[in-house]
Amino acid sequence: MGEVFDRVAERYDLMNDLMSLGLHRVWKSFAIELARPRPGERVLDVASGSGDLARALVRRVAPGGEVWLTDVNRRMLQRGRDRLLDCGALTPAVQCDAERLPFVAGYFDCVTVGFGLRNMTRKDAALEEMVRVLKPGGRLLVLEFSKVWKPLEPAYDLYSFKVLPWLGERVVGDAAAYRYLAESIRRHPDQATLAAMLERAGLSQVEVFNFAAGVVAVHRGYRI
Repeated sequence: MGEVFDRVAERYDLMNDLMSLGLHRVWKSFAIELARPRPGERVLDVASGSGDLARALVRRVAPGGEVWLTDVNRRMLQRGRDRLLDCGALTPAVQCDAERLPFVAGYFDCVTVGFGLRNMTRKDAALEEMVRVLKPGGRLLVLEFSKVWKPLEPAYDLYSFKVLPWLGERVVGDAAAYRYLAESIRRHPDQATLAAMLERAGLSQVEVFNFAAGVVAVHRGYRI
């Protein structure tokens, strides 16, 4: 899987715009609003990728706040860090596995993960780690592809397994990476299953917000 992200890193953002017709920016903006970052808070962005969420978070926690970027893939982490530097934001960036976060318990006010959870092998372990590093009352936001409204499944499958690989081949020269994307979405837990996983990890008041008829969902919960 690491090789997949190595291959697509340079055109990752362009493909996001093409695949979602720019809607990923709206979804991320709404996730930030649900996260409610405030000046002075400490925020961890897990699987930060090219840093879209982190850039928005940096603006919201200033002055006095901290935003940490983590990603298991070095090339994606470097891209995210460099994009933040280009915006004048000097933020810590740590290459690590989400299942073993190198932070003390209860350090962060908020943890976010955008379109990264589905790529984690042991999702329960990763969620438990994210909860562990939250302060009591801190919130976790998960923005991820989810279960589409059933009547739309045939059209969504056609788009996912035909159009996405076609785009991937022409834009980044890699159809297989985008077949993997479609397959990883189908293997990811649906909205109700993920909500239950968040509760088992130690969160309360778990809420689910659907977008685009369930193509994408935001889950939010608070550490007990």
